[in-house]
Amino acid sequence: MPATRTRLILTTAIATLLGAGAVGALGAFVVVRAGWYDVGATTQHFQPVYSLLEQAMHYSVRHHAKRVLVPALGSHDQVLRGAAVYRDNCAQCHGGPGVAPGNHGLSMQPVPGPLVDASRHWKPRELYWIARHGIKMSGMPAWEYHLSEDEMWATVAFVMQLPVLSAADYRALTAPGAEGKR
Repeated sequence: MPATRTRLILTTAIATLLGAGAVGALGAFVVVRAGWYDVGATTQHFQPVYSLLEQAMHYSVRHHAKRVLVPALGSHDQVLRGAAVYRDNCAQCHGGPGVAPGNHGLSMQPVPGPLVDASRHWKPRELYWIARHGIKMSGMPAWEYHLSEDEMWATVAFVMQLPVLSAADYRALTAPGAEGKR
């Protein structure tokens, strides 16, 4: 008798979980097919959707960046070259120390995050992977076909320096022609 009761409990639990999963999938299908979920760029995702996508992005970047080999980073010339690339390609959306993102970046949903603290959250190989491959449906472009390897690594070297830069240091490094000065 106990074996039959245990089997009944397990069967009921499994059937309940499968039924709940089917109802959830059907509900998601109806919401998607009916067009009820607003995908407009003028509204944020609901917090649970945003949180799920954010976590998926973090796990994906960490997984895919594992095999990236990081060259030597941080030479003065490399940081200056990265500052110029950042100024020309990144600052419009991400801003910098003492510099707000431009209107283009502020009009995106989700709004691109500031990179002044990126080195606290990401390893250099992960920042490189993001710059190279971009992030789907976020507005973050893939720079693989637009920037050279050296330019991408120089940008990573510069981003790694952002937390210690003052607004004046940032302006000096990203000023037009700064990469030609020493």
